[in-house]
Amino acid sequence: MTTATLSPPATLSNAASFEARAVKAGARRNRLLSLPALIIIGIFGVLPLLIICVYSFLVAAPYGGVQWQFSTDAYLNFLFQRDIFDDTLQFTPDFLIIYLRSFLFAVVTTVICLLLGFPTAYFMATRPPAQRNWWVLLITIPFWSNLLVRTLAIMFIIRDEGLINNALLALGVIDKPITMLYTNFAIQLGLLYAFLPFMVLPLYSSLEKLDFRLIEAGYDLYATRRQVLWRVIIPLSKPGIIAGCLLVFIPALGAYVTPLILGGGVHLMIGDLIAQQFGSGRNWPLGCAQALILMAAVLVALFFYVRNTSGKMQHG
Repeated sequence: MTTATLSPPATLSNAASFEARAVKAGARRNRLLSLPALIIIGIFGVLPLLIICVYSFLVAAPYGGVQWQFSTDAYLNFLFQRDIFDDTLQFTPDFLIIYLRSFLFAVVTTVICLLLGFPTAYFMATRPPAQRNWWVLLITIPFWSNLLVRTLAIMFIIRDEGLINNALLALGVIDKPITMLYTNFAIQLGLLYAFLPFMVLPLYSSLEKLDFRLIEAGYDLYATRRQVLWRVIIPLSKPGIIAGCLLVFIPALGAYVTPLILGGGVHLMIGDLIAQQFGSGRNWPLGCAQALILMAAVLVALFFYVRNTSGKMQHG
């Protein structure tokens, strides 16, 4: 009577089969765990986007809503307008000017937030560990109140009878109030105040992980402060800079509350323009088209930015 034994190749085959089944079971379990998140993203993210895409190719109803007739007039009306007499197309750059103004506001906001946020985050990262949490708390305090309340507070500060003008008049610096409210300056100030924490926090998170021994090594190699900044600190904090710029630029580009209140509805930005199409304009397809054009412009800009950044990193 002989005893049957498994050969080494058969044992390895069984082990590989067991491992493959374990991997498949793990993948199936991960898919089930991610299913609720995918459902939420699909309902509240993908589905509204599909509705906007469909509405942008329909005809506007007289009193709001849409008529289920295919049309590309919403995209055509972004740059052109039909003459009421001979139905010819005429170039109208009004919407394009608003988009360019919004991009300019967003770029200026991002640059100034970076210039102010980087030294602030560096100061916070170089404090003793026991003090850093308090500085983070001070940065996050504005988030404790609603954006609308904070914007109204700025309005009361910079209006003609506000705190700044009253103080300057009392000191005799000016003879009459300086008009700051309902100007481009007011919008820019509101955007800076609203989005500066979005720049400081990612920068602080990146600088906090910085190995400051590398800075000391730079000084030991006779590098100046400027050389240490540009060749050591900034390259190592690049992830925080990129994250902060994205977190500031994209929301600032589509800001709605700040331009509406501080601009008085006169200096329109993209968010106010799109809201008007769904409100007083009663042109839902045009509003959807404007939103999609904005999203496409942001995606194209991000695509080239990421490609150039990754190309430089690979070259480095």
